[in-house]
Amino acid sequence: MAKKTKISIALLRLAMGWIFLWAFIDKLWGLGYNTVAERSWIEGVSPTLGFLSNTSGPFADFFQQLAGQGWVDWLFMLGLLGIGLALILGIVVRIASVCGIALLIMMYLASLPLSHNPFIDEHILYVLVLLLLMFEKSGNWIGFGKSWSRTRLVQSMPFFK
Repeated sequence: MAKKTKISIALLRLAMGWIFLWAFIDKLWGLGYNTVAERSWIEGVSPTLGFLSNTSGPFADFFQQLAGQGWVDWLFMLGLLGIGLALILGIVVRIASVCGIALLIMMYLASLPLSHNPFIDEHILYVLVLLLLMFEKSGNWIGFGKSWSRTRLVQSMPFFK
């Protein structure tokens, strides 16, 4: 693979990592972008309540039942943090990508029906990016993927790459 391609994929990985990590940071502290301070998790407000309780598509009943539940909030926030950090660091990229894909598909299903395009939105685009990152060893470039791959843990359990 050409060096320019490797750098481009690494930058894409870093950008995707920042998308997940920023969502965690903003929902935790309410920095005023998507979440205002009064609606932050640190203030005791559920990070899933607003989005999931306002679903209206074919899966609305399912997602509305999940809205605001403590275990859902913790899974969601830990998912955002873990996926973001893993992608930025370039370690456990496969696992982070699979988790990110699962989270994005759930968010896509909760967003139905789509308002701007009947089939594809940013969730699907991000899924495709995560598939690329997962299959191209993207953690090896501008990240700790190579050194992570040499650890005993990864040597004995390669799915941790």
